[in-house]
Amino acid sequence: MSSGVPSQTAQAQKSAEMSTSSSPADLAIESTVNTALGVSLSSQQKLLVGSVLDLFAGKPTLRKLKLWTDTATFADPLTKAEGRKQYEAQWYGLKAAFSEIEQLSQSVTSAGNPITMDLKTRYKVKGIGSEQVIESVVKIYTDEQGERITKVEDRWNGSIPEGAFAKVSLSQLCSPWWWWGSRLGMVAFWGWSLVWWSRPWEAFRNLNSVVVPAFVGVPKSIEEEEGKGK
Repeated sequence: MSSGVPSQTAQAQKSAEMSTSSSPADLAIESTVNTALGVSLSSQQKLLVGSVLDLFAGKPTLRKLKLWTDTATFADPLTKAEGRKQYEAQWYGLKAAFSEIEQLSQSVTSAGNPITMDLKTRYKVKGIGSEQVIESVVKIYTDEQGERITKVEDRWNGSIPEGAFAKVSLSQLCSPWWWWGSRLGMVAFWGWSLVWWSRPWEAFRNLNSVVVPAFVGVPKSIEEEEGKGK
């Protein structure tokens, strides 16, 4: 006798049907997907890449995030988000943190699994006005069917820090002449790099993925989110 509760298999099938039947127009995807010479994407791959580009552009919606599995992960030098609650908060947090996000260039370089693309983005911090251009290699991993996203890695300068000192030497830090001769921006860069590539920074990335969901508002449902603009 049926209990009226959908089985996990039925729920998975429903999610898969949702992703395969969706189109960029259905999800209000604004980004145009560019590909490198010789790279060809399926319609579903274009949908996934377009949705991810929108997320990086600060245009998250729950409909776009339905293309992610519940256990998917997102990793960049600032965070390691695991599971829907954490990665949704990261994407909505991006929208809240920056007043301007401009994608300067993007191109898919591989149509495999992961799908790989080069991305160059300009960010302007809200309330401060400082700007930063970040070039990264984005890797989009999908399930075996190629329908939904299981992991996204945003590798700044092609890499994600894993706890090794790689950007600054101790002799530089101990030299007063180096500190005196450096502009404030360079001092900040090296100081940031020291923390970034250390074990404390790895701990911060883990903490960030847990703390952000407590402060960033994520719509409870698609209906709630889409009703706000009406």
